[in-house]
Amino acid sequence: MGEITNVMEYQAIAKQKLPKMAYDYYASAAEDEWTLQENREAFSRILFRPRILIDVSRIDISTTVLGFKISMPIMVAPTAMQKMAHPEGEYATARAASAAGTIMTLSSWATSSVEEVASTGPGIRFFQLYVYKDRKVVEQLVRRAERAGFKAIALTVDTPRLGRREADIKNRFVLPPHLSLKNFEGLDLGKMDQAADSGLASYVAGQIDRTLSWKDVKWLQTITSLPILVKGVITAEDTRLAVENGAAGIIVSNHGARQLDYVPATISALEEVVKAARGQLPVFLDGGVRRGTDVFKALALGAAGIFVGRPVVFALAAAGEAGVSNVLKMLRDEFELTMALSGCTRLADITRNHVVTESDRLRVMPSRL
Repeated sequence: MGEITNVMEYQAIAKQKLPKMAYDYYASAAEDEWTLQENREAFSRILFRPRILIDVSRIDISTTVLGFKISMPIMVAPTAMQKMAHPEGEYATARAASAAGTIMTLSSWATSSVEEVASTGPGIRFFQLYVYKDRKVVEQLVRRAERAGFKAIALTVDTPRLGRREADIKNRFVLPPHLSLKNFEGLDLGKMDQAADSGLASYVAGQIDRTLSWKDVKWLQTITSLPILVKGVITAEDTRLAVENGAAGIIVSNHGARQLDYVPATISALEEVVKAARGQLPVFLDGGVRRGTDVFKALALGAAGIFVGRPVVFALAAAGEAGVSNVLKMLRDEFELTMALSGCTRLADITRNHVVTESDRLRVMPSRL
């Protein structure tokens, strides 16, 4: 495999190792994939204003999320069907996140159940939830996650229908026959049938509740005491509604660019959301993070932490648990280095003054006569 020096290098290895259908499922996005590219490129347009001659011999990157102490503001996003990437799947990811002292978010559509992931040992874990038409299934699932020791619900709100993912349509994507969506086994909801286009799109059309609305955030609060993070917010208007409806936090996310194409990159939407939240709840960022510098930029623009998705799955495919551990370590090391070179010794030192965005540059451009 040679010397891996950054998290992006795992993707090429994953492409070689995985069947085309599995790789395309993880790597592709909606329609023209403009937002997929923009999720990365928007980071590259944010520049640093580093401070110098500050003692950075000791740096503390630990933080607290929803009251839970973690080693760094870098957490694992929910990604579905990880056993397509590696036989250990979500088990390996859970162990790597726990060893790194950070949070893993388990997908509803995992190929390992909440109980199986809990059995891998201690760790702070969140559960990502899709709301099914059958609300009894949702109640059952939330209660199982609670019993298994999960600490929060990340409610995905941007998927009333599945985005048009053309690679999955071409491949007639379906979960391999030896795998199932383990959280739904025994409920006749764990199997994904072959379809004329994408088996996943057909599954979502049949199972996921399109009537999902803010009243359901309230309903969830009546069936669980777990804090509810609303995942999929990219506007000030929805931020204010999340605050009004008692969300415990917001995850700024465009679903890895897999839902609506031509929405802004999450890093571009972040500041609008942070300003609208007015410090009333924590705002996290999901999407496009590939470097420790990206983590710093997100925190400078007001994020309380970030979630990383695809790099975890590609590293899992390439090298199992060791790959996931290495991704988390590389991002951690790069982030700590960025802090040192910016003159920051703790997360509270990172401010808006440490970065310059495109809009900042436009504001200071001299007018032309």
